Amino acid sequence: MKTQSKLQFCALALGASATLLLAFVAGCSGSSSVGSENANGAESAQWTTLGTRGSTSQADTPITSNADAQWTDYNPDNLYPNTVTDNNQFITMADGVKLAVSVTLPADASGKAIPGKFPVVLTQTGYNKDVGAFVPALGGANPYLVRHGYAHVVVDTRGTGRSEGEWTAFGPIEQADYYPTVDWAATQSFSDGRVALYGASLLAITALITAEKQHPAVKAAFPIVPMADGYRDIVFTGGQVNVGFIPLWLALVTGLSVLDFSFYQDPAEALQAELEHVLGAVANFQVPTLLRAVAGDPNTVYDGQFWTDRSPIENNAKIQIPTFIVGGLHDIFQRGEPLLYEALKNRNPTKLLLGPWTHIQAATGQGLPVDGVPVLDHIALQWFDQYEKGMSVGADRLPNVTQYLYGQGHFVTTTDWPHPLASAARYYLHSDNSLSTTAPSTGDAPLKVAQEPLEGICSASTAQWTAGLIGLVPLPCFSYDNASERLAQKYETPVLTEDLYINGPIEADVWISTTAADAGVIVRVDDVDEKGAAFALTNGLLTASFRAVDSSRTRTLDGASIQPWHPFTKASLQPVGAGNLVELNVEVFPTSAVIKAGHKLRIAVGASDFPHGLPPIPSLLQSILGVLTIYSDAAHPSSVVLPVVPLSAIPTAS
Repeated sequence: MKTQSKLQFCALALGASATLLLAFVAGCSGSSSVGSENANGAESAQWTTLGTRGSTSQADTPITSNADAQWTDYNPDNLYPNTVTDNNQFITMADGVKLAVSVTLPADASGKAIPGKFPVVLTQTGYNKDVGAFVPALGGANPYLVRHGYAHVVVDTRGTGRSEGEWTAFGPIEQADYYPTVDWAATQSFSDGRVALYGASLLAITALITAEKQHPAVKAAFPIVPMADGYRDIVFTGGQVNVGFIPLWLALVTGLSVLDFSFYQDPAEALQAELEHVLGAVANFQVPTLLRAVAGDPNTVYDGQFWTDRSPIENNAKIQIPTFIVGGLHDIFQRGEPLLYEALKNRNPTKLLLGPWTHIQAATGQGLPVDGVPVLDHIALQWFDQYEKGMSVGADRLPNVTQYLYGQGHFVTTTDWPHPLASAARYYLHSDNSLSTTAPSTGDAPLKVAQEPLEGICSASTAQWTAGLIGLVPLPCFSYDNASERLAQKYETPVLTEDLYINGPIEADVWISTTAADAGVIVRVDDVDEKGAAFALTNGLLTASFRAVDSSRTRTLDGASIQPWHPFTKASLQPVGAGNLVELNVEVFPTSAVIKAGHKLRIAVGASDFPHGLPPIPSLLQSILGVLTIYSDAAHPSSVVLPVVPLSAIPTAS
């Protein structure tokens, strides 16, 4: 059972690790390095960090400098009028596998390459660099950067595009290619020996892992929508298979790898590469991995070395270069992007930009420029000019953290993430479907939900977890949760009399029982307007048998758990069983929103979030067709913990 009072928390903290004890003491003493007041008029909040597989939670060190920073557009004149590309060069790895490379250089008006040496921008793509030439977000050269004096090197990672070998999605063999790839880029005749890492999505993940290799030529990174934790962020959120995005992604990598626009240059070599890619996908990796996940293979469905190897957050401490991270509040990596920033912020110059974006929207910075925030190309150029070229162009003076604020409809800046002025506010679920800060009374009756596995097909979650593709269809259910919550229990505050500002991760502590052997729980957080439309802010998902929490890795705010860390290992499984009351501490991914006066805050609790999550078949068979009971009485007080920020912390328009 999770503690509900600060006294009980103290008892647990005294038996925890020394690190957590120190963090707790700081919180109890009211000391603060921020020196401001929180929403309750007390000293600033005490956050701890979220642990990883290899590290425990620590006391957070908030950044308070650069508070007056403002965005300015950086868009100097082109240095060169044109670009020229030399396609299908090759880098030979130690095992003889050849990686295909394209090099785009500054050129004169006639298209002739400018002689000389340039700083290099390196992009490593799994989406086929030749396709990227038509769809730049998939890995094409960036002509804007090249015209401003950069050489752009784009490499097909092992087993993709025109490269040889077998793709294993950021596996150890692929990662071993990253360092020699930087070596090659830094030592070519067009290179001045300096390299920056750049790209979106898969390309951002390769950039971060490459930065971890600490090649001395690498000077800066600009990852757009990167992943932090392969298991928790995306593939097995809450212990359930993401059947919305993962099949789509695996098919995209495989499908684009057999599109070869330069086949005519060497048909025999191209055919060999394509056969390797198809065979690897069908027989060795993509298809078998997906089938193992759905079937419940222990080496896939539980967290372990496979996922550790593919999670950049595990080695972020090795990154020693300035890093600018771009993400989205409805991105598939919504959870991980601020975690990556947090892991770097006190070691290197690091910035974070979070927009109102799904994955494909964030990849291009849709809607920019707005609210003073420039287009992504201008920000990337400023970052590279400062930290790769060594120019003084104000990149260090950009706002530390810029987030879109739902409810107010614009971007705001602050000094740090998580927000230094947040305070933990617990809202309780009540049997009359109300939501309030008042604890429930004895005898409150439980409420029930049908356990059917396909709830949520038409939802904001589906739009999000298909990378925003399905959300392109203009249906209200892809932005609002009313349809997806028809079978859920909905708990609402009274109409708010003043604005409520939420910024950061959320935890839902839900007491349940089931008539089945297991259950899944989806918790949705909505902003409900005067007409009853429930705008989807965020959600969290958890299979009940995966409810074990590692308190040494869990994030707290003011002594209250606000971001639980679940091991998701076979050893951590805790059977549920029919009729047993258990508490689920559900991680709800972070958001940034003001729920306006006149609106309501809604917490909806349901049993499934398909296709975002589908339990592996063994777990699905244990949970299908049961009835989920949600408790909210004095002995079993279901609640949510919100990071509430004072409205005075929102910058006023200049």
